[in-house]
Amino acid sequence: MKNITKSILALFAVMAFSCSSDDVEDRPVISAIDGPALVAPTSGSYVLNIESADNLAERFVWTSANFGQDVAINYEIQLDAADGVDEFAEPRSLGSVIGANQLSVSVVTLNTAAIALGGEAELEGQYVVRVKASVNATFDAIYSEPVNISITPYQAFVPLQNLYIMGTATEFGYANNAGNTPMFRDVEDQNLFRLRAHFTAGEIKLLSTLGSWQPQYGAGDGNALAVNPGGGSDPNPIVVSADGYYDLEVNIAAMTYSLTPFAYDPVAMPTFATVGIIGDATPGGWTDDTNMTNTTLNPHIWKVNDITITLLKVKFRANDSWDLPGNWGDGTPVSGELTINGPDFVGVAAEGNYDVWFNDLDRRYIFIPR
Repeated sequence: MKNITKSILALFAVMAFSCSSDDVEDRPVISAIDGPALVAPTSGSYVLNIESADNLAERFVWTSANFGQDVAINYEIQLDAADGVDEFAEPRSLGSVIGANQLSVSVVTLNTAAIALGGEAELEGQYVVRVKASVNATFDAIYSEPVNISITPYQAFVPLQNLYIMGTATEFGYANNAGNTPMFRDVEDQNLFRLRAHFTAGEIKLLSTLGSWQPQYGAGDGNALAVNPGGGSDPNPIVVSADGYYDLEVNIAAMTYSLTPFAYDPVAMPTFATVGIIGDATPGGWTDDTNMTNTTLNPHIWKVNDITITLLKVKFRANDSWDLPGNWGDGTPVSGELTINGPDFVGVAAEGNYDVWFNDLDRRYIFIPR
């Protein structure tokens, strides 16, 4: 034991000797001396269109920053709305490079950033762009002077019609804007909608827009779907004869509907304690689920309102776990039907805020833009 103690003391002595005050004083000091400067563009007006989404929008070029040492510098192009108040408080990144002096930015990247900053499709907006130069988190970054540009973004997706349920057979009654459950749009036919849900004996009608009584859909003769697009008489309701689970299917092109009892098995189809959406596209990344909510009448239908979704990957899972069967993926943007233990997928066609709905009975989902 004494020999071990002597060895340890000797080791500390060597370490103390080898790390002298002169060595510490001679270490290079990294400090910001000169910031970068944007060489191109010095101004610009960008009218973007979806047909050129993958094309080059701009090649940003800048001079090198000076940190007083030969270090690897990370350069990032940042964009923000030109409001003159809190510019660059929460900028959007257009991309970054290490050690280079230029960055190519695609049309879709510029469009996504402009929309995320509040830009409206087909309307010219004013923005500011700058270069951020940094070494690491220990040292303050330095920035170029901002350059003013204008961007006219395009609509990244075609707005699709939605259908929402209401009526005495639903938990919303005849309220037209009470968080009504949407039907789930078919991924291959935008006119075809399905909903597997619990209804009480009563009436169902369908609305196209929350808060508006028309267009309003209901029952016609036989299995015909009737509609009041506005200015006419409202259609008769779809009648639910008894409490239970049903499959409701509606086709607004063929103008047909069907309401079929569904054989619900509570043992084979358990109710999960929680269901959430998770992934790089969500606020919590792959670490924290964004939990959704359900209701007593329909415990298998889950929703979360006004969540920011980016063009990265997502999945749905139950009980904050990857255990089966509560683990769903392998979807397509906007709407579709998931598979158990399927891979992660891109849920939207454009970055933005969405109401997200998921039905664990048939694994259908829909992202509805706010």
